[in-house]
Amino acid sequence: MSYLKKFQFFTEGAEAALYVTDEVCIADRLREEGEAVLVYLHQGNRGQDFSKYLFAVEDPEELEAEYIERVYRRLKGLPWYIMDTARCRIRETKPEDVEAFYRIYSDPSITKYMENLYPEKEEEKQYIQEYIDKIYTYYGYGVWTVIERQNGEVIGRAGFSNREGFEDPELGFIIGAPWQRKGYAMEVCQGVLRYGWTALDFSRVQALVAPGNVPSLRLCEKLGFRYEKDVVLKEGKYCRLILQRK
Repeated sequence: MSYLKKFQFFTEGAEAALYVTDEVCIADRLREEGEAVLVYLHQGNRGQDFSKYLFAVEDPEELEAEYIERVYRRLKGLPWYIMDTARCRIRETKPEDVEAFYRIYSDPSITKYMENLYPEKEEEKQYIQEYIDKIYTYYGYGVWTVIERQNGEVIGRAGFSNREGFEDPELGFIIGAPWQRKGYAMEVCQGVLRYGWTALDFSRVQALVAPGNVPSLRLCEKLGFRYEKDVVLKEGKYCRLILQRK
């Protein structure tokens, strides 16, 4: 007997549904109808080809509400909401954020120690879409967008990346010049680190900061990072800072 279950919930203020099935023919039909589909794998259907489906589970009766919504949002191209801090909301980046990023990065102080965006906005939007498809989908985390909750304005970026040659995830952050010196960076980074410890189960995190970037070095010190050593990469010399989970 085929398994088919419909999980209904609300997201973005509207009713949504995620279907779970163990039959590829049913999954294909639902997807053709525009529905979000999660595959149920078990011994009885190992011979079916579910390779075109991103998500699969082995016990659909144990699915949690947060996971159901996140799978639905990924399949529908909607960003995940990561957390709220006192003044900010942190969510996955979407291509529409690019306009705000160009305004933030237009200040020369932002790109003094950080790589700039692509020259053309369409290139940056394409990069963001590939980042969503490859980084968010594969790792479940990345560098996210920071929004001021009071007015909904994008004010920066923060999150984790995986730098080639290093085992530890790396904290990264940027707050636009108009919102600097107001405690936003500390607030956001504290929230992101808590998420790293609790939701992602990180045991330690690194930060690579240029020696001349004094504000970032001071912020990392306040966050509890400790200097480990200097490292030289193709982009230049950095102080490698480490924070251990308590």
